[in-house]
Amino acid sequence: MKRNKRMIIILLVLVLIAAAIWYFRFRKEENTLTLTIEKPHYGYIGTSVMATGTVQPVDTVVIGSQVSGTIKKIFADFNSVVKKGQLLAQIDPSLFIAQVQQQNATLQQAKNNLVYEQANYNRQNELYKAGAISKAELETAQNAYKVAQDQVNGAAAQLTSAQKNLSFTNIYSPIDGTVMSRAVSEGQTVASSFNTPTLFSIAKDLTKMQVRAAVDEADIGNVKVGERVTFTVDAFPNDVFNGTVQEIRLQPTVSSNVVTYTTIINAPNDNLKLKPGMTANINIYTEELDKALLIPAAALKYTPDAATAKQFKVAPYTPMGKGNTAGNKPAGSSGDSTRRKTDSTGNPVKHGVVWLKRGDSLVHKWIETGLTDDINVQVVKGLTENDEVVTAQQVESKGTSASASSGDRSPFMPQRRGGSRSGGSSNRSGGGPPPR
Repeated sequence: MKRNKRMIIILLVLVLIAAAIWYFRFRKEENTLTLTIEKPHYGYIGTSVMATGTVQPVDTVVIGSQVSGTIKKIFADFNSVVKKGQLLAQIDPSLFIAQVQQQNATLQQAKNNLVYEQANYNRQNELYKAGAISKAELETAQNAYKVAQDQVNGAAAQLTSAQKNLSFTNIYSPIDGTVMSRAVSEGQTVASSFNTPTLFSIAKDLTKMQVRAAVDEADIGNVKVGERVTFTVDAFPNDVFNGTVQEIRLQPTVSSNVVTYTTIINAPNDNLKLKPGMTANINIYTEELDKALLIPAAALKYTPDAATAKQFKVAPYTPMGKGNTAGNKPAGSSGDSTRRKTDSTGNPVKHGVVWLKRGDSLVHKWIETGLTDDINVQVVKGLTENDEVVTAQQVESKGTSASASSGDRSPFMPQRRGGSRSGGSSNRSGGGPPPR
Protein backbone atom coordinates (compact mmCIF):
# COMPACT_ATOMS: atom_id res chain seq x y z
CA MET A 1 0.00 0.00 0.00
CA LYS A 2 2.76 2.34 0.94
CA ARG A 3 4.60 1.38 -2.22
CA ASN A 4 1.60 2.33 -4.37
CA LYS A 5 1.33 5.74 -2.68
CA ARG A 6 5.03 6.31 -3.28
CA MET A 7 4.64 5.47 -6.97
CA ILE A 8 1.65 7.83 -7.28
CA ILE A 9 3.65 10.68 -5.67
CA ILE A 10 6.62 10.06 -8.01
CA LEU A 11 4.32 10.09 -11.03
CA LEU A 12 2.71 13.34 -9.91
CA VAL A 13 6.13 14.94 -9.43
CA LEU A 14 7.22 13.82 -12.92
CA VAL A 15 4.02 15.18 -14.44
CA LEU A 16 4.57 18.53 -12.73
CA ILE A 17 8.19 18.66 -13.90
CA ALA A 18 7.12 17.85 -17.48
CA ALA A 19 4.41 20.50 -17.35
CA ALA A 20 6.88 23.07 -16.07
CA ILE A 21 9.39 22.18 -18.80
CA TRP A 22 6.72 22.49 -21.46
CA TYR A 23 5.42 25.77 -20.03
CA PHE A 24 8.77 27.49 -19.70
CA ARG A 25 10.55 25.99 -22.72
CA PHE A 26 8.17 24.74 -25.39
CA ARG A 27 5.11 26.93 -24.88
CA LYS A 28 4.87 29.59 -27.53
CA GLU A 29 4.93 32.98 -25.91
CA GLU A 30 2.28 35.46 -26.80
CA ASN A 31 3.76 38.70 -28.07
CA THR A 32 2.07 42.08 -28.09
CA LEU A 33 3.01 44.62 -30.72
CA THR A 34 2.86 48.33 -29.84
CA LEU A 35 3.08 51.12 -32.38
CA THR A 36 4.64 54.50 -31.68
CA ILE A 37 2.28 57.14 -33.09
CA GLU A 38 2.93 60.82 -33.62
CA LYS A 39 0.72 63.47 -35.15
CA PRO A 40 2.06 66.17 -37.50
CA HIS A 41 2.58 69.46 -35.70
CA TYR A 42 3.56 73.00 -36.59
CA GLY A 43 6.93 74.26 -35.44
CA TYR A 44 10.32 75.66 -36.37
CA ILE A 45 12.76 73.88 -38.67
CA GLY A 46 16.00 75.05 -40.20
CA THR A 47 19.11 73.79 -41.89
CA SER A 48 22.49 75.04 -40.83
CA VAL A 49 26.18 74.76 -41.64
CA MET A 50 28.58 74.14 -38.78
CA ALA A 51 32.06 75.64 -38.65
CA THR A 52 34.69 76.90 -36.26
CA GLY A 53 36.35 80.28 -36.23
CA THR A 54 38.24 82.90 -34.25
CA VAL A 55 36.86 86.08 -32.69
CA GLN A 56 38.76 89.20 -33.76
CA PRO A 57 38.28 92.96 -33.62
CA VAL A 58 36.84 94.53 -36.75
CA ASP A 59 39.74 96.97 -37.14
CA THR A 60 43.19 96.53 -35.62
CA VAL A 61 46.13 98.91 -36.15
CA VAL A 62 49.71 97.78 -35.63
CA ILE A 63 51.97 100.66 -34.53
CA GLY A 64 55.69 100.56 -35.25
CA SER A 65 58.71 102.83 -35.25
CA GLN A 66 60.31 104.46 -38.29
CA VAL A 67 63.57 105.23 -36.42
CA SER A 68 65.96 103.13 -34.39
CA GLY A 69 66.89 103.81 -30.81
CA THR A 70 66.31 102.99 -27.16
CA ILE A 71 62.83 103.17 -25.63
CA LYS A 72 63.09 105.97 -23.08
CA LYS A 73 59.53 106.07 -21.76
CA ILE A 74 56.26 104.14 -22.22
CA PHE A 75 52.96 105.87 -21.50
CA ALA A 76 50.45 103.05 -22.35
CA ASP A 77 50.12 99.44 -21.33
CA PHE A 78 47.93 96.42 -22.07
CA ASN A 79 44.18 97.21 -22.11
CA SER A 80 44.82 100.96 -21.96
CA VAL A 81 42.06 103.01 -23.57
CA VAL A 82 43.76 105.63 -25.74
CA LYS A 83 42.64 108.56 -27.86
CA LYS A 84 43.81 109.62 -31.29
CA GLY A 85 47.03 111.66 -30.98
CA GLN A 86 47.81 110.41 -27.47
CA LEU A 87 51.52 109.84 -26.70
CA LEU A 88 52.21 106.11 -26.29
CA ALA A 89 55.99 105.87 -26.06
CA GLN A 90 59.16 107.88 -26.57
CA ILE A 91 62.49 106.86 -28.08
CA ASP A 92 65.62 108.50 -26.65
CA PRO A 93 65.91 111.70 -28.76
CA SER A 94 69.52 112.64 -27.85
CA LEU A 95 71.10 111.48 -31.12
CA PHE A 96 68.32 112.97 -33.20
CA ILE A 97 68.62 116.34 -31.44
CA ALA A 98 72.34 116.31 -32.20
CA GLN A 99 71.61 115.54 -35.86
CA VAL A 100 69.21 118.47 -36.02
CA GLN A 101 71.83 120.78 -34.54
CA GLN A 102 74.45 119.49 -36.97
CA GLN A 103 72.19 119.97 -39.98
CA ASN A 104 71.23 123.41 -38.72
CA ALA A 105 74.93 124.38 -38.60
CA THR A 106 75.47 122.97 -42.07
CA LEU A 107 72.58 125.05 -43.37
CA GLN A 108 73.97 128.18 -41.79
CA GLN A 109 77.37 127.54 -43.41
CA ALA A 110 75.69 127.06 -46.77
CA LYS A 111 73.81 130.34 -46.38
CA ASN A 112 77.00 132.20 -45.51
CA ASN A 113 78.74 130.70 -48.53
CA LEU A 114 75.79 131.73 -50.69
CA VAL A 115 76.12 135.36 -49.53
CA TYR A 116 79.84 135.31 -50.41
CA GLU A 117 79.32 133.67 -53.82
CA GLN A 118 76.52 136.08 -54.67
CA ALA A 119 78.70 139.09 -53.85
CA ASN A 120 81.59 137.60 -55.83
CA TYR A 121 79.36 137.01 -58.82
CA ASN A 122 78.08 140.61 -58.73
CA ARG A 123 81.62 141.91 -58.54
CA GLN A 124 82.80 139.73 -61.44
CA ASN A 125 79.82 140.81 -63.48
CA GLU A 126 80.74 144.50 -63.07
CA LEU A 127 84.36 143.79 -64.05
CA TYR A 128 83.20 141.85 -67.13
CA LYS A 129 81.05 144.77 -68.20
CA ALA A 130 84.08 147.05 -67.83
CA GLY A 131 86.15 144.64 -69.92
CA ALA A 132 88.54 143.87 -67.07
CA ILE A 133 87.97 140.08 -67.05
CA SER A 134 87.11 137.44 -69.56
CA LYS A 135 83.78 135.78 -69.99
CA ALA A 136 85.20 132.50 -68.69
CA GLU A 137 85.99 134.10 -65.34
CA LEU A 138 82.47 135.47 -65.17
CA GLU A 139 80.96 132.03 -65.89
CA THR A 140 83.16 130.50 -63.17
CA ALA A 141 81.80 132.98 -60.65
CA GLN A 142 78.25 132.40 -61.86
CA ASN A 143 78.60 128.61 -61.48
CA ALA A 144 79.97 128.98 -57.96
CA TYR A 145 76.99 131.15 -57.09
CA LYS A 146 74.49 128.54 -58.37
CA VAL A 147 76.29 125.74 -56.54
CA ALA A 148 76.03 127.74 -53.33
CA GLN A 149 72.28 128.09 -53.90
CA ASP A 150 71.93 124.32 -54.34
CA GLN A 151 73.97 123.68 -51.20
CA VAL A 152 71.57 125.85 -49.22
CA ASN A 153 68.61 123.91 -50.57
CA GLY A 154 70.29 120.57 -49.82
CA ALA A 155 71.21 121.60 -46.28
CA ALA A 156 67.65 122.81 -45.69
CA ALA A 157 66.26 119.44 -46.87
CA GLN A 158 68.64 117.53 -44.60
CA LEU A 159 67.61 119.72 -41.68
CA THR A 160 63.93 119.00 -42.42
CA SER A 161 64.69 115.24 -42.53
CA ALA A 162 66.54 115.41 -39.21
CA GLN A 163 63.67 117.32 -37.62
CA LYS A 164 61.20 114.75 -38.97
CA ASN A 165 63.25 111.88 -37.55
CA LEU A 166 63.31 113.72 -34.24
CA SER A 167 59.50 113.90 -34.29
CA PHE A 168 59.37 110.13 -34.94
CA THR A 169 60.88 109.53 -31.52
CA ASN A 170 57.43 110.29 -30.09
CA ILE A 171 55.00 107.43 -30.83
CA TYR A 172 51.38 108.63 -31.01
CA SER A 173 48.13 106.69 -31.32
CA PRO A 174 46.58 107.07 -34.80
CA ILE A 175 43.07 106.06 -33.66
CA ASP A 176 40.77 105.87 -30.64
CA GLY A 177 40.86 102.36 -29.26
CA THR A 178 42.18 99.85 -26.75
CA VAL A 179 45.77 98.62 -26.54
CA MET A 180 45.69 94.88 -27.18
CA SER A 181 49.42 94.21 -27.02
CA ARG A 182 52.65 95.97 -26.07
CA ALA A 183 55.80 94.45 -27.56
CA VAL A 184 58.49 96.69 -25.99
CA SER A 185 59.62 97.82 -22.57
CA GLU A 186 61.57 100.80 -21.29
CA GLY A 187 65.28 100.48 -22.06
CA GLN A 188 64.72 98.12 -24.98
CA THR A 189 66.43 98.94 -28.28
CA VAL A 190 64.39 98.91 -31.47
CA ALA A 191 66.00 98.69 -34.90
CA SER A 192 64.18 99.72 -38.06
CA SER A 193 67.01 98.99 -40.49
CA PHE A 194 65.28 96.17 -42.38
CA ASN A 195 61.64 96.26 -41.24
CA THR A 196 59.43 98.31 -39.00
CA PRO A 197 59.43 96.92 -35.44
CA THR A 198 56.02 96.41 -33.85
CA LEU A 199 55.51 98.39 -30.64
CA PHE A 200 51.75 98.33 -30.01
CA SER A 201 48.61 96.74 -31.42
CA ILE A 202 45.41 98.79 -30.96
CA ALA A 203 41.83 97.60 -31.55
CA LYS A 204 39.61 100.38 -32.79
CA ASP A 205 36.25 99.33 -31.24
CA LEU A 206 35.81 96.21 -29.10
CA THR A 207 32.03 96.61 -29.09
CA LYS A 208 32.05 95.49 -32.73
CA MET A 209 33.74 92.16 -33.29
CA GLN A 210 33.96 89.78 -36.21
CA VAL A 211 34.39 86.03 -36.43
CA ARG A 212 36.62 84.52 -39.10
CA ALA A 213 35.00 81.17 -39.79
CA ALA A 214 36.59 78.37 -41.81
CA VAL A 215 33.73 76.84 -43.83
CA ASP A 216 34.30 73.52 -45.58
CA GLU A 217 34.11 73.48 -49.37
CA ALA A 218 31.21 71.00 -49.19
CA ASP A 219 29.11 73.56 -47.30
CA ILE A 220 30.22 76.88 -48.74
CA GLY A 221 27.74 76.64 -51.63
CA ASN A 222 24.82 77.07 -49.22
CA VAL A 223 26.30 80.06 -47.37
CA LYS A 224 25.23 83.52 -48.54
CA VAL A 225 25.87 87.08 -47.39
CA GLY A 226 23.23 88.27 -44.91
CA GLU A 227 22.37 84.86 -43.44
CA ARG A 228 21.80 84.61 -39.70
CA VAL A 229 24.53 83.13 -37.52
CA THR A 230 24.66 81.91 -33.94
CA PHE A 231 27.80 80.83 -32.12
CA THR A 232 29.12 79.96 -28.70
CA VAL A 233 32.50 80.33 -27.05
CA ASP A 234 34.06 78.12 -24.40
CA ALA A 235 34.26 80.99 -21.90
CA PHE A 236 30.44 81.35 -21.87
CA PRO A 237 29.01 77.94 -22.83
CA ASN A 238 25.46 78.93 -21.82
CA ASP A 239 25.40 82.15 -23.86
CA VAL A 240 24.46 82.20 -27.53
CA PHE A 241 25.86 85.07 -29.57
CA ASN A 242 24.29 86.31 -32.79
CA GLY A 243 25.86 87.54 -35.98
CA THR A 244 25.43 88.00 -39.72
CA VAL A 245 27.47 86.77 -42.65
CA GLN A 246 29.26 89.82 -44.06
CA GLU A 247 31.72 88.43 -46.59
CA ILE A 248 32.76 85.14 -48.21
CA ARG A 249 36.36 85.37 -49.31
CA LEU A 250 37.19 83.60 -52.54
CA GLN A 251 40.75 82.66 -51.64
CA PRO A 252 40.74 79.05 -50.37
CA THR A 253 42.84 77.70 -47.54
CA VAL A 254 44.23 74.17 -47.88
CA SER A 255 45.33 72.26 -44.78
CA SER A 256 45.92 68.49 -44.81
CA ASN A 257 44.07 68.26 -48.15
CA VAL A 258 41.02 69.95 -46.58
CA VAL A 259 39.81 73.03 -48.45
CA THR A 260 38.06 75.77 -46.47
CA TYR A 261 36.92 79.28 -47.26
CA THR A 262 37.22 82.19 -44.84
CA THR A 263 33.80 83.62 -44.03
CA ILE A 264 33.61 86.93 -42.15
CA ILE A 265 30.76 87.21 -39.62
CA ASN A 266 29.83 90.47 -37.94
CA ALA A 267 29.00 90.12 -34.24
CA PRO A 268 27.93 92.90 -31.86
CA ASN A 269 29.75 92.89 -28.52
CA ASP A 270 27.98 95.55 -26.47
CA ASN A 271 28.57 93.72 -23.18
CA LEU A 272 32.26 93.11 -24.05
CA LYS A 273 32.02 89.39 -23.29
CA LEU A 274 33.75 88.43 -26.52
CA LYS A 275 37.53 88.67 -26.30
CA PRO A 276 39.95 88.67 -29.25
CA GLY A 277 41.28 85.20 -30.01
CA MET A 278 38.35 83.21 -28.60
CA THR A 279 37.38 80.07 -30.50
CA ALA A 280 33.79 80.16 -31.77
CA ASN A 281 31.56 77.16 -32.55
CA ILE A 282 29.39 78.48 -35.35
CA ASN A 283 26.01 77.63 -36.89
CA ILE A 284 25.17 79.42 -40.13
CA TYR A 285 21.44 79.07 -40.87
CA THR A 286 21.04 78.59 -44.61
CA GLU A 287 17.25 77.97 -44.58
CA GLU A 288 14.63 78.58 -41.88
CA LEU A 289 10.89 78.20 -41.47
CA ASP A 290 9.05 79.31 -38.32
CA LYS A 291 5.67 77.63 -38.98
CA ALA A 292 6.16 74.38 -40.85
CA LEU A 293 4.13 71.16 -40.60
CA LEU A 294 6.58 68.63 -39.16
CA ILE A 295 6.84 64.89 -38.64
CA PRO A 296 9.73 62.89 -37.16
CA ALA A 297 12.32 61.82 -39.72
CA ALA A 298 11.94 58.25 -38.41
CA ALA A 299 8.47 58.11 -39.97
CA LEU A 300 10.01 58.03 -43.45
CA LYS A 301 12.14 55.04 -42.49
CA TYR A 302 9.40 52.93 -40.92
CA THR A 303 8.10 49.88 -42.84
CA PRO A 304 5.65 47.33 -41.35
CA ASP A 305 6.81 43.72 -41.22
CA ALA A 306 5.21 40.30 -40.92
CA ALA A 307 4.65 40.71 -37.17
CA THR A 308 2.67 43.88 -37.84
CA ALA A 309 0.43 42.10 -40.32
CA LYS A 310 -0.65 39.62 -37.60
CA GLN A 311 -2.28 42.34 -35.49
CA PHE A 312 -3.15 45.04 -38.05
CA LYS A 313 -4.64 45.11 -41.49
CA VAL A 314 -1.75 46.34 -43.62
CA ALA A 315 -2.72 47.80 -46.98
CA PRO A 316 -0.61 46.67 -49.95
CA TYR A 317 2.30 48.91 -50.85
CA THR A 318 1.73 50.88 -54.06
CA PRO A 319 4.54 52.84 -55.75
CA MET A 320 3.84 56.51 -56.30
CA GLY A 321 1.99 57.21 -59.55
CA LYS A 322 0.84 53.60 -60.09
CA GLY A 323 -2.50 51.95 -59.59
CA ASN A 324 -3.32 49.35 -57.00
CA THR A 325 -2.94 46.51 -59.47
CA ALA A 326 0.52 47.42 -60.80
CA GLY A 327 3.80 47.10 -59.05
CA ASN A 328 2.38 46.25 -55.62
CA LYS A 329 4.77 45.15 -52.94
CA PRO A 330 3.73 42.99 -49.99
CA ALA A 331 3.60 44.45 -46.52
CA GLY A 332 6.94 44.36 -44.82
CA SER A 333 8.98 44.65 -48.01
CA SER A 334 11.49 47.45 -48.15
CA GLY A 335 11.28 50.10 -50.81
CA ASP A 336 12.50 53.60 -51.53
CA SER A 337 11.16 55.82 -48.77
CA THR A 338 12.09 58.90 -50.77
CA ARG A 339 11.83 59.45 -54.50
CA ARG A 340 12.82 62.50 -56.50
CA LYS A 341 11.02 64.23 -59.33
CA THR A 342 11.35 67.63 -60.87
CA ASP A 343 8.77 70.37 -60.96
CA SER A 344 7.96 72.71 -63.83
CA THR A 345 11.00 74.86 -63.07
CA GLY A 346 13.38 71.92 -63.07
CA ASN A 347 14.04 71.98 -59.33
CA PRO A 348 14.03 68.64 -57.50
CA VAL A 349 10.87 67.78 -55.57
CA LYS A 350 11.32 65.34 -52.68
CA HIS A 351 8.70 62.75 -51.90
CA GLY A 352 8.45 60.17 -49.17
CA VAL A 353 6.08 57.48 -47.97
CA VAL A 354 4.66 57.23 -44.45
CA TRP A 355 2.33 54.74 -42.79
CA LEU A 356 -0.84 55.97 -41.10
CA LYS A 357 -2.83 54.18 -38.42
CA ARG A 358 -6.55 54.21 -39.07
CA GLY A 359 -8.36 52.13 -36.52
CA ASP A 360 -6.98 48.59 -36.79
CA SER A 361 -5.51 49.23 -40.24
CA LEU A 362 -2.22 50.60 -41.52
CA VAL A 363 -2.21 52.45 -44.84
CA HIS A 364 0.67 54.13 -46.60
CA LYS A 365 0.62 57.58 -48.12
CA TRP A 366 2.98 59.44 -50.39
CA ILE A 367 3.82 62.96 -49.20
CA GLU A 368 5.86 65.88 -50.50
CA THR A 369 8.64 66.91 -48.15
CA GLY A 370 10.76 70.02 -47.72
CA LEU A 371 13.43 70.96 -45.20
CA THR A 372 14.92 68.38 -42.85
CA ASP A 373 17.29 68.67 -39.92
CA ASP A 374 17.69 64.88 -39.55
CA ILE A 375 15.28 64.96 -36.60
CA ASN A 376 12.17 66.44 -38.14
CA VAL A 377 10.99 66.71 -41.74
CA GLN A 378 8.78 69.41 -43.19
CA VAL A 379 5.58 68.16 -44.82
CA VAL A 380 4.72 70.34 -47.79
CA LYS A 381 1.73 68.32 -48.97
CA GLY A 382 -0.07 65.13 -48.07
CA LEU A 383 -0.77 65.22 -44.31
CA THR A 384 -2.87 67.09 -41.76
CA GLU A 385 -2.56 67.60 -38.02
CA ASN A 386 -5.17 64.89 -37.42
CA ASP A 387 -3.26 62.07 -39.14
CA GLU A 388 -1.67 59.41 -36.94
CA VAL A 389 1.78 58.67 -38.34
CA VAL A 390 3.63 55.50 -37.32
CA THR A 391 7.26 56.13 -36.46
CA ALA A 392 8.29 52.80 -34.87
CA GLN A 393 7.01 49.56 -33.41
CA GLN A 394 7.90 47.44 -30.41
CA VAL A 395 7.19 43.85 -29.47
CA GLU A 396 6.33 43.17 -25.81
CA SER A 397 6.52 39.75 -24.24
CA LYS A 398 5.96 38.81 -20.56
CA GLY A 399 6.71 42.25 -19.21
CA THR A 400 9.80 42.78 -21.35
CA SER A 401 9.88 44.64 -24.61
CA ALA A 402 12.15 44.64 -27.61
CA SER A 403 12.19 46.38 -30.89
CA ALA A 404 10.76 44.41 -33.73
CA SER A 405 14.00 44.77 -35.58
CA SER A 406 16.28 43.98 -32.64
CA GLY A 407 16.12 40.17 -33.04
CA ASP A 408 16.41 37.51 -30.30
CA ARG A 409 18.17 38.58 -27.14
CA SER A 410 20.42 36.24 -25.20
CA PRO A 411 19.05 35.32 -21.75
CA PHE A 412 22.49 36.00 -20.32
CA MET A 413 22.55 39.58 -21.58
CA PRO A 414 21.45 42.24 -19.07
CA GLN A 415 18.16 43.92 -19.79
CA ARG A 416 18.12 47.60 -20.73
CA ARG A 417 16.91 49.99 -18.09
CA GLY A 418 13.51 51.57 -18.45
CA GLY A 419 10.34 50.30 -20.02
CA SER A 420 9.28 50.48 -23.61
CA ARG A 421 7.67 53.46 -25.21
CA SER A 422 3.94 53.23 -25.06
CA GLY A 423 1.77 53.63 -28.08
CA GLY A 424 -0.73 56.38 -28.67
CA SER A 425 -0.54 59.87 -30.05
CA SER A 426 2.31 62.09 -29.07
CA ASN A 427 1.50 65.71 -28.34
CA ARG A 428 5.11 66.82 -28.63
CA SER A 429 5.20 70.33 -30.01
CA GLY A 430 7.68 71.51 -32.56
CA GLY A 431 10.97 72.84 -31.27
CA GLY A 432 11.36 76.57 -31.21
CA PRO A 433 13.94 78.37 -33.31
CA PRO A 434 17.43 78.97 -31.95
CA PRO A 435 17.84 82.26 -30.10
CA ARG A 436 17.85 85.21 -32.46
